[in-house]
Amino acid sequence: MARMLRVAAGQLGPIQLKDTRKQAVERLLALMRQAAAEGAKLIVFPELALTTFFPRWFMESQAEIDEYFEREMPGPETMPLFDEAKRLGIGFYLGYAELTVEEEKIRRYNAAVLVGADGKIAGKYRKVHLPGSEELRPALKWQQLEKRYFEYGNLGLPVFRAFGGIVGMAICNDRRWPETFRVMGLQGVELVTIGYNSAAHDPNGGDESEALRVFHSNLAAQAGAYQNATWVVAVAKAGIEDGAGLIGSSVIVDPNGRIVEQAKTKEDELLVHDCDLDLCKHGKENMFAFARHRRPQHYGIITAQAGITPPPEE
Repeated sequence: MARMLRVAAGQLGPIQLKDTRKQAVERLLALMRQAAAEGAKLIVFPELALTTFFPRWFMESQAEIDEYFEREMPGPETMPLFDEAKRLGIGFYLGYAELTVEEEKIRRYNAAVLVGADGKIAGKYRKVHLPGSEELRPALKWQQLEKRYFEYGNLGLPVFRAFGGIVGMAICNDRRWPETFRVMGLQGVELVTIGYNSAAHDPNGGDESEALRVFHSNLAAQAGAYQNATWVVAVAKAGIEDGAGLIGSSVIVDPNGRIVEQAKTKEDELLVHDCDLDLCKHGKENMFAFARHRRPQHYGIITAQAGITPPPEE
């Protein structure tokens, strides 16, 4: 018998600087209700879904920066999402900026939570692959300052038994690195949830077209899905946010790497698909049966024969 999970991708249009958290939460609730009405049991929201993508702005005041962070999850402004999820019987993935205290030190992460249909947190992830720079680049109109505002994630790349399967989480730039999918793939992942905010034009000064950036975004999701025999739900914030473009192109990808659903707009939009988690079995038991075919013990030999030496440690 197939293990069917109806999954929704809740793409968001732009969130502007002037928009409040309450407004963002109301939009998320509308998508959640629509997803539940269509029978979905899990809805995936974007990275930093409660605010504008603030790392594009250079801010020197830590108090100003911290206004974009959540000190608790759920908190007073996000509790309606948890309450409604429980009422509707639908789980969700939510990306947000997390401010917490660890070892008596304030720390800030680009984070996501996986929430069950009971309204309780089933898992947390903190972004590992932070793009951009720590310092202002005056020559650029738009910045990418995640390294300035966040610390590298310290929770690894875990998977969680939830929604009748094995679920993993990643955030934005993580999807571009094969290690992200492979670490979860080695743990048997069957559904990878990803929220992202990807600029339509390279904020670091590159000349990639928006079409090429969409291609690369989809390619990363498709390759990760195929090479690890897993479903991937990659969900964007889209449109013109504070004058800066975001690509959108939210997708649901099957374990063969095929896009089965794709956003058609750059606004709030819902994609829904019945994901048969048992479709992962064929790839995991054949082409990508890691225990039978993967030989990491030989990678060093191949590397040495190619005359490649690892870079010095920083």
